[in-house]
Amino acid sequence: MGVEAGAQAARSRALAVLRIRSRALAVALLPAAVAVVLLAGVSTGHLVGPAWHVARWAVTPVAVLVLLAACAIALIVARARPAVSPTVAIAEESAPDLYRMVRDLADRLDVPAPSAIALTPDCDSWLEDRTHPAHGPPPSENRHDELAGAHTPHRRGTAAPVLVIGSPFLWWMRVGELRAVLAPVVAGTGPSAHPDIAAARRFVRGLDAAVAVASTPGRCPMTRLVCAGVGRVARLLLHSCQEHATLMERGVAAAASERAQAVDYGLRIVAQEQVGLAYAGWDRLLTRVALPAWRMGRWPARLDAGVVAALTELSRRDRLAEGFASRLGERPACDLLEEPGTVDEAASLLAARLFHGGPATPGPDWSPVNWEEYPEEIVDRKWRTDAARLHRVLDTVGVSRTPDGATLSRILDHLSTPVTGAQPQERAAADGETLAPSEGEAEDEEPAPSNPHFAPLAAGLTAELAREKAPTPAEPPAAPAIWDDGTFPLFPLQPPRSSRELLTDHVTAMVCCAAMDTAGAAPGLDWLDGPSLLVNGERATDLTPRVLSLVEDGDPAPLRSWLLESGIRPEKPVRLV
Repeated sequence: MGVEAGAQAARSRALAVLRIRSRALAVALLPAAVAVVLLAGVSTGHLVGPAWHVARWAVTPVAVLVLLAACAIALIVARARPAVSPTVAIAEESAPDLYRMVRDLADRLDVPAPSAIALTPDCDSWLEDRTHPAHGPPPSENRHDELAGAHTPHRRGTAAPVLVIGSPFLWWMRVGELRAVLAPVVAGTGPSAHPDIAAARRFVRGLDAAVAVASTPGRCPMTRLVCAGVGRVARLLLHSCQEHATLMERGVAAAASERAQAVDYGLRIVAQEQVGLAYAGWDRLLTRVALPAWRMGRWPARLDAGVVAALTELSRRDRLAEGFASRLGERPACDLLEEPGTVDEAASLLAARLFHGGPATPGPDWSPVNWEEYPEEIVDRKWRTDAARLHRVLDTVGVSRTPDGATLSRILDHLSTPVTGAQPQERAAADGETLAPSEGEAEDEEPAPSNPHFAPLAAGLTAELAREKAPTPAEPPAAPAIWDDGTFPLFPLQPPRSSRELLTDHVTAMVCCAAMDTAGAAPGLDWLDGPSLLVNGERATDLTPRVLSLVEDGDPAPLRSWLLESGIRPEKPVRLV
C-alpha cells in the first residue's frame, strides 16, 4: 500500500466515522423536526383536528426531552477530557538539538513537525493528540516538568500532536538510530493534519472519554442515572465506530510507514534490532533490579543509564548480542538533551509510579537511590529484612530460638527435620496435595513440595507480608480516580510471588546474611539478575538450586556442602533489621 493509497483508505474510514456522528445527530433532531412540522401545520390551517392536536401534545414533549438529552450527551462528549499518557514533558530550551533533529526529520518527510516532545519510561514511541480544550498539565506532570526544567507546551488550536519517545531509546540508541526509529512515527503527523481524520479522532476520543466519565463512581443517585444513560449512548456509538476507527488508524500507519521508507531505510533495519534489544534489557532492569528497590521504598534515580549497563552486560554474555556494545563509541541520543541526568531522574520517578504505584514526589518513605549505593542501601537491607521476617514466622510456628540469636542453623535444622504426628496442613503437603494459592497464585498451581515444613512457613510469610502491606487506620485506601490523573500502578510488572518463590527468597536472604556476617561476603548488583552475593569477589551463581533442595525436599546436604566450601558458619548469629 503506497502513501496515497494508505491516506485515501484512512480518509474514507474517517468519513465513515463522521457519517455515524451525522446519523446520531439526525436521530436526535428527528423528533424536533416532526414537532416543528406539526406546530407549523396549525398556523397554515393544515393538520387540524383532534387527532393532530393529540399528536402535537404527544410529540412536542418527547422532542424537547430528546433534544435536552442530546445536548447533554454532546456537551459531555465535547468537554470530557480524553485520557493522556503520563509523560515527562521536554521543553525546547532543555533539548534544542532534539527538537532540531525532529524538525529536520519532518522537513525531509514533508510533514508538519510535532508540536512538542515528551518522554515515556517504556520502549515505545507514538504521537498523541493533546489539543483538546480540557487538557491542562496533569498534576502528576507538574513535578516532572519541574525536574526536567520544562514547561508543558500545550498549544491549543494546533493540529500537530505531541511526539512521545521511549526514554530507554535515548540512552541506548545512537543519534542516527533514533532518527531512523522515529521516522515512521513523525511521518504520522501528515495524515493527522487532515481535517476529516482529525475530526474523526476527536469524536472517537470524546466518546471514549464520555464512557470514562459515566463510569466514575461516587455520585448521587440522580447523577448516576443520567451518567448511565450517557454511558449507554456513548458505548453504542463507540461500538458502531470501532471497526472504522481501527481501519482508519491502520491506513494512517501504512501511509506513514510508506512515507518513511525514503529516510534512513538501511539504518532502520539495524535500529529495529536495537529496539528489540532495548526492550529485553529494560524489562530485565525493571523486574530484577528496580522492583526490589521499589518494594523497599526507594527508587533508582538513573534507570535509563542503568539500561545501558544492562544491555552492555547482555552483549558480553549473549552470543546473539555480540557487536552491539561496539556502537557505544558513537554519540548517544541522550546527548541531544541539555541535562540528561535530570531528565533521567524524572523518567525514573515516573517509571516507579507507572509500574509499582509509588508516590508522585519523593519523600522520607520514597527516596531516590544511586547505583553506587544500591548494594548497601537495597540489597543488604532487603536480605536482612527478609531474614528477620523469616525468623519472626519461625517464632509463630513454635521453632525454638538458639541461645546465640538468629542463626542459619535454626532454619537448616527446622526444614530438614523429619516430622512425626504432623498437623493436617503439613500432612497434606507431604502427600503432595496442592496448597491454597498464596499472594494471588493461580488455582492450577503445581503440587506443593514434599517437605512438611513448607506449608506452615509459606503461609506464615504470606500472612506477615499481608500485615505489613495493610494500610493503617490513619492511611485509608485512596479513592478511585481517572487513570491519567493518579490511578497507579497502570502496568504492574509481575504477579505476586508464589509460595515456593516466597519461601525460597527468604531462605536465600538468610544464607546471604550468614555469608556476609561470617565469611566476609558482600552484597552486589548484577545488571541482568538484580541482587547478587559476592563470595571472594565472585558472584555466587549456584546457590538457588541448593536452597530449593532444602525448601522443597528437606535435603540440606547440597547447601551445607556449599556453606562449607565457602567458609560460611551457619551456627553463628547474624545481624537483622
